[in-house]
Amino acid sequence: MIPALLLVLSAVAYRVTTGLLIHSGASWLSNFAPLAAIALCSAAYFPQKYKFTVPLLTLFISDAVLNFRYGAPLLDPQILCRYAALALVGWIGLLLQNRASLKTLLPASIIGSTIFYGITNAFSWLSDPGYVKNFGGLIQALTIGLPNYSATPSWMFFRNSLLSDLVFTLFFILCMNLGRSTERSRAAAAVPRTA
Repeated sequence: MIPALLLVLSAVAYRVTTGLLIHSGASWLSNFAPLAAIALCSAAYFPQKYKFTVPLLTLFISDAVLNFRYGAPLLDPQILCRYAALALVGWIGLLLQNRASLKTLLPASIIGSTIFYGITNAFSWLSDPGYVKNFGGLIQALTIGLPNYSATPSWMFFRNSLLSDLVFTLFFILCMNLGRSTERSRAAAAVPRTA
Protein backbone atom coordinates (compact mmCIF):
# COMPACT_ATOMS: atom_id res chain seq x y z
CA MET A 1 0.00 0.00 0.00
CA ILE A 2 2.93 2.35 0.65
CA PRO A 3 3.90 2.68 -3.06
CA ALA A 4 0.27 3.46 -3.96
CA LEU A 5 -0.03 6.01 -1.15
CA LEU A 6 3.15 7.70 -2.35
CA LEU A 7 1.69 7.76 -5.86
CA VAL A 8 -1.45 9.51 -4.54
CA LEU A 9 0.66 12.11 -2.73
CA SER A 10 2.77 12.60 -5.87
CA ALA A 11 -0.36 13.10 -7.98
CA VAL A 12 -1.64 15.73 -5.57
CA ALA A 13 1.73 17.51 -5.54
CA TYR A 14 1.63 17.41 -9.34
CA ARG A 15 -1.90 18.88 -9.31
CA VAL A 16 -0.77 21.77 -7.13
CA THR A 17 2.33 22.40 -9.24
CA THR A 18 0.46 22.38 -12.55
CA GLY A 19 -2.33 24.46 -11.04
CA LEU A 20 0.22 27.11 -10.17
CA LEU A 21 1.83 26.94 -13.63
CA ILE A 22 -1.37 27.16 -15.71
CA HIS A 23 -1.40 30.95 -15.77
CA SER A 24 2.25 31.10 -16.76
CA GLY A 25 1.47 29.77 -20.23
CA ALA A 26 1.27 26.03 -19.63
CA SER A 27 -2.40 25.77 -20.62
CA TRP A 28 -1.83 22.34 -22.17
CA LEU A 29 -1.64 21.10 -18.55
CA SER A 30 -5.20 22.22 -17.86
CA ASN A 31 -6.94 19.58 -15.77
CA PHE A 32 -4.27 16.93 -16.29
CA ALA A 33 -4.94 15.77 -12.74
CA PRO A 34 -6.20 12.27 -11.92
CA LEU A 35 -8.83 13.22 -9.34
CA ALA A 36 -11.38 10.59 -10.38
CA ALA A 37 -8.71 7.89 -10.55
CA ILE A 38 -7.51 8.70 -7.03
CA ALA A 39 -11.07 8.31 -5.74
CA LEU A 40 -11.67 5.13 -7.74
CA CYS A 41 -8.42 3.34 -6.90
CA SER A 42 -8.36 4.39 -3.25
CA ALA A 43 -11.85 2.99 -2.73
CA ALA A 44 -10.98 -0.21 -4.59
CA TYR A 45 -7.68 -0.98 -2.87
CA PHE A 46 -7.12 0.90 0.38
CA PRO A 47 -8.18 -0.38 3.82
CA GLN A 48 -11.62 0.70 4.99
CA LYS A 49 -10.52 3.74 7.00
CA TYR A 50 -8.56 5.19 4.06
CA LYS A 51 -10.97 4.50 1.18
CA PHE A 52 -12.58 7.95 1.20
CA THR A 53 -10.42 9.91 3.64
CA VAL A 54 -7.24 9.74 1.54
CA PRO A 55 -8.72 11.01 -1.74
CA LEU A 56 -10.98 13.65 -0.20
CA LEU A 57 -8.34 14.90 2.23
CA THR A 58 -5.67 15.14 -0.47
CA LEU A 59 -8.10 16.96 -2.74
CA PHE A 60 -9.01 19.33 0.10
CA ILE A 61 -5.34 20.11 0.78
CA SER A 62 -4.59 20.76 -2.89
CA ASP A 63 -7.76 22.88 -3.19
CA ALA A 64 -6.70 24.88 -0.14
CA VAL A 65 -3.29 25.65 -1.67
CA LEU A 66 -4.65 26.52 -5.12
CA ASN A 67 -7.66 28.50 -3.88
CA PHE A 68 -5.46 30.49 -1.49
CA ARG A 69 -3.09 31.29 -4.36
CA TYR A 70 -5.88 32.48 -6.66
CA GLY A 71 -8.07 34.09 -3.99
CA ALA A 72 -10.97 31.70 -4.51
CA PRO A 73 -13.24 30.53 -1.68
CA LEU A 74 -12.36 27.17 -0.16
CA LEU A 75 -15.93 25.96 -0.05
CA ASP A 76 -18.54 26.97 -2.57
CA PRO A 77 -21.29 25.03 -4.37
CA GLN A 78 -19.02 24.15 -7.32
CA ILE A 79 -16.37 22.67 -5.03
CA LEU A 80 -18.99 20.75 -3.03
CA CYS A 81 -20.35 19.37 -6.33
CA ARG A 82 -16.83 18.23 -7.22
CA TYR A 83 -16.53 16.39 -3.89
CA ALA A 84 -19.92 14.74 -4.40
CA ALA A 85 -18.90 13.61 -7.90
CA LEU A 86 -15.66 12.15 -6.54
CA ALA A 87 -17.57 10.34 -3.80
CA LEU A 88 -19.78 8.79 -6.51
CA VAL A 89 -16.68 7.65 -8.41
CA GLY A 90 -15.34 6.25 -5.14
CA TRP A 91 -18.56 4.29 -4.74
CA ILE A 92 -17.79 2.61 -8.09
CA GLY A 93 -14.40 1.68 -6.65
CA LEU A 94 -16.14 0.16 -3.62
CA LEU A 95 -18.26 -1.97 -5.94
CA LEU A 96 -15.08 -3.26 -7.60
CA GLN A 97 -12.96 -3.76 -4.49
CA ASN A 98 -13.32 -7.56 -4.48
CA ARG A 99 -12.40 -7.87 -8.16
CA ALA A 100 -10.06 -4.92 -8.63
CA SER A 101 -7.73 -5.54 -11.54
CA LEU A 102 -6.50 -3.91 -14.71
CA LYS A 103 -9.41 -5.49 -16.58
CA THR A 104 -12.05 -3.92 -14.29
CA LEU A 105 -10.44 -0.65 -13.22
CA LEU A 106 -9.35 0.75 -16.60
CA PRO A 107 -12.93 0.74 -17.95
CA ALA A 108 -14.14 2.01 -14.56
CA SER A 109 -11.60 4.83 -14.84
CA ILE A 110 -13.14 5.91 -18.16
CA ILE A 111 -16.61 5.76 -16.60
CA GLY A 112 -15.40 7.67 -13.52
CA SER A 113 -13.81 10.42 -15.62
CA THR A 114 -17.00 10.73 -17.66
CA ILE A 115 -19.21 10.87 -14.56
CA PHE A 116 -17.00 13.50 -12.94
CA TYR A 117 -16.90 15.61 -16.10
CA GLY A 118 -20.64 15.28 -16.75
CA ILE A 119 -21.70 16.14 -13.19
CA THR A 120 -19.35 19.08 -12.71
CA ASN A 121 -20.03 20.62 -16.13
CA ALA A 122 -23.80 20.14 -15.83
CA PHE A 123 -23.62 21.85 -12.43
CA SER A 124 -21.68 24.74 -14.00
CA TRP A 125 -24.35 25.00 -16.69
CA LEU A 126 -27.10 25.11 -14.07
CA SER A 127 -25.40 27.54 -11.70
CA ASP A 128 -23.49 29.93 -13.95
CA PRO A 129 -25.59 32.78 -15.34
CA GLY A 130 -23.32 32.94 -18.41
CA TYR A 131 -24.93 29.79 -19.80
CA VAL A 132 -28.31 29.82 -21.50
CA LYS A 133 -30.55 27.36 -19.64
CA ASN A 134 -31.48 25.17 -22.58
CA PHE A 135 -29.99 22.17 -24.39
CA GLY A 136 -27.69 24.43 -26.42
CA GLY A 137 -26.31 25.93 -23.20
CA LEU A 138 -25.64 22.46 -21.81
CA ILE A 139 -23.80 21.50 -25.01
CA GLN A 140 -21.76 24.70 -24.71
CA ALA A 141 -20.85 23.80 -21.10
CA LEU A 142 -19.79 20.32 -22.19
CA THR A 143 -17.78 21.35 -25.24
CA ILE A 144 -16.35 24.87 -25.28
CA GLY A 145 -17.34 26.35 -21.92
CA LEU A 146 -17.37 30.08 -21.31
CA PRO A 147 -14.52 31.96 -23.00
CA ASN A 148 -14.15 34.42 -20.10
CA TYR A 149 -12.93 31.62 -17.77
CA SER A 150 -10.28 30.00 -19.89
CA ALA A 151 -8.85 29.87 -23.35
CA THR A 152 -8.96 26.09 -23.05
CA PRO A 153 -12.28 24.57 -24.21
CA SER A 154 -14.00 22.29 -21.70
CA TRP A 155 -13.72 19.24 -23.96
CA MET A 156 -9.92 19.58 -23.61
CA PHE A 157 -10.32 19.54 -19.83
CA PHE A 158 -12.20 16.26 -20.23
CA ARG A 159 -9.55 14.82 -22.57
CA ASN A 160 -6.75 15.73 -20.16
CA SER A 161 -8.66 14.41 -17.18
CA LEU A 162 -9.45 11.15 -18.97
CA LEU A 163 -5.82 10.63 -20.01
CA SER A 164 -4.46 11.43 -16.57
CA ASP A 165 -7.03 9.15 -14.91
CA LEU A 166 -6.10 6.24 -17.20
CA VAL A 167 -2.35 6.72 -16.65
CA PHE A 168 -2.78 7.08 -12.88
CA THR A 169 -5.04 4.00 -12.67
CA LEU A 170 -2.45 1.96 -14.54
CA PHE A 171 0.36 3.17 -12.25
CA PHE A 172 -1.79 2.65 -9.16
CA ILE A 173 -2.53 -0.98 -10.07
CA LEU A 174 1.17 -1.56 -10.79
CA CYS A 175 2.09 -0.04 -7.41
CA MET A 176 -0.44 -2.22 -5.59
CA ASN A 177 0.80 -5.36 -7.40
CA LEU A 178 4.40 -4.40 -6.63
CA GLY A 179 3.54 -3.87 -2.97
CA ARG A 180 1.74 -7.20 -2.75
CA SER A 181 4.55 -9.15 -4.41
CA THR A 182 7.08 -7.51 -2.06
CA GLU A 183 4.95 -8.47 0.94
CA ARG A 184 4.67 -12.07 -0.33
CA SER A 185 8.43 -12.23 -0.85
CA ARG A 186 9.07 -10.99 2.68
CA ALA A 187 6.55 -13.43 4.11
CA ALA A 188 8.12 -16.32 2.21
CA ALA A 189 11.60 -15.31 3.40
CA ALA A 190 10.39 -15.13 7.00
CA VAL A 191 9.04 -18.70 6.97
CA PRO A 192 11.68 -21.03 8.44
CA ARG A 193 12.73 -23.80 6.10
CA THR A 194 12.72 -27.36 7.34
CA ALA A 195 15.33 -29.84 6.23
